[in-house]
Amino acid sequence: MSAWVLPDHIADVLPSEARHIEELRRGLLDTARCYGYELVMPPLLEHLESLLTGTGEALGLQTFKLVDQLSGRSLGLRADTTPQVARIDAHLLNRKGVTRLCYCGPVVHTRPDRPHATREPLQFGAEIYGHAGLEADLEATLLALDCLRVANVQDASVDLADVRIVRSLLAGVAVDAPLLQAIHAALATKDSGELAFLARDFPVASREGLLALLQLYGDDGVLVEAEKALKRTDGVREVLLNLKWLASRLEGVRVSFDLADLRGYAYYSGARFAIYAPGASDALVRGGRYDEVGAVFGRNRPAAGFSLDIKQVVSVVSPRALKAAIRAPWGDSGDVHAAIAALRSRGETVVCVLPGHESEVDEFHCDRELVSVSGQWVVQAIEATDN
Repeated sequence: MSAWVLPDHIADVLPSEARHIEELRRGLLDTARCYGYELVMPPLLEHLESLLTGTGEALGLQTFKLVDQLSGRSLGLRADTTPQVARIDAHLLNRKGVTRLCYCGPVVHTRPDRPHATREPLQFGAEIYGHAGLEADLEATLLALDCLRVANVQDASVDLADVRIVRSLLAGVAVDAPLLQAIHAALATKDSGELAFLARDFPVASREGLLALLQLYGDDGVLVEAEKALKRTDGVREVLLNLKWLASRLEGVRVSFDLADLRGYAYYSGARFAIYAPGASDALVRGGRYDEVGAVFGRNRPAAGFSLDIKQVVSVVSPRALKAAIRAPWGDSGDVHAAIAALRSRGETVVCVLPGHESEVDEFHCDRELVSVSGQWVVQAIEATDN
């Protein structure tokens, strides 16, 4: 095997894609800032017990582990940034009111989290802490949609669910962790036979309610059917009204519901959303409410937000056109240096043609050139026939 062959699901990012990723990263951070979100930069690695504390425990199998050569303690490379941001909110900022934070940086996974996915996503996310009302859930969803618009994602659709429905159905039922995991898996795959077997000893209302969830997906008519099917379960009606409220305020986007979708069930505490788009094999964005995320850090307060992988988003949208550039001759005189510096200070891309490379491929789409006319350096359009 060649020494330079990269590990599976790890890849170099070449210039055109890297440019697209970086432009999108800047656009997403600017969009979050317009909503009032402050940028934080958590470290790529932390002590393992910190990374895998609380809700982070679910990330144990996805986390690369290593030993700190300075302290001898176990470290982990983050597989998700949200627990780190919760730690920052709880311990470093410790504000009383609403705190809006965003981030963008690499995370590393021991295994790809979906077919053909990279194990080194570039994760962008936004979190809002300190408000328990639906307004925070809505703001997170609207910001996520705006981020996808900045990325030029077309025909996005939002799928809504709420983990509290299944929790209400299982309230008072003795369910250990392996059984709960199996139930969630059966719901996710809509396996009615397996689910009926797993719930065979449950109270009738719980068993029938779980089986009913397998059919409760589609448009807003699902909420009406759910209210009928789950009317014997305490708390479900309020949850359904909340989902209806959220959906009614997502204008200009197709909204669907899948009340059996519990992906991330160990993470979320309330409403959750996933945003899909044509060409993407999985959701481009996942988010929702996760009020328990800061509890392990001693500050259990409301939280909602979302995250996405910029590399995944770039893979499903059209490449962006190159910004037109200016071709300039290489020169050792002060006047040409000054002319080039003035152009660059105005935000222009100026590519100097090094001696002997005049006929090489134009990677920067130079539509103008810097030429000397009567002793003055001026920018002129390049004729279409010019090679």
